[in-house]
Amino acid sequence: MGQTLRGRVIRAGRASGWALVSAEPVGFLGGVDPETGIVVEAGHPLAGECVAGRVLVFPTGKGSTVGSYTLYRLARAGLAPAAIVNAESEPIVAVGAIISDIPMVDQVEIGQLRTGDWVELDGEVLVVERPGLL
Repeated sequence: MGQTLRGRVIRAGRASGWALVSAEPVGFLGGVDPETGIVVEAGHPLAGECVAGRVLVFPTGKGSTVGSYTLYRLARAGLAPAAIVNAESEPIVAVGAIISDIPMVDQVEIGQLRTGDWVELDGEVLVVERPGLL
């Protein structure tokens, strides 16, 4: 049995996937290519990583309100994150998750999560399995 974390539901749903974790905020407009799902923001810790099908974990969003539409474009193209986990939600990412049907929670201690963890999200509950640990 893995570690259990709880958050506040922004967009209810169930999802699972491998975590992709950033200690830096993520901006979707200009930060993530909507044609590939790859983080393209120069100097970002996730640059070159693909968000598609991952549980994307980051402290908060940043950037333009068009970032909501970028998330929607990712979803329409099948390149969206499986779920989004934030320390503190903000309106751009929250609206994007809602209109794109991407499960999202915030108020999570994201320092407990690492890239490569297997995360299962069901409503407000996250179950985290860390490969290689008993």
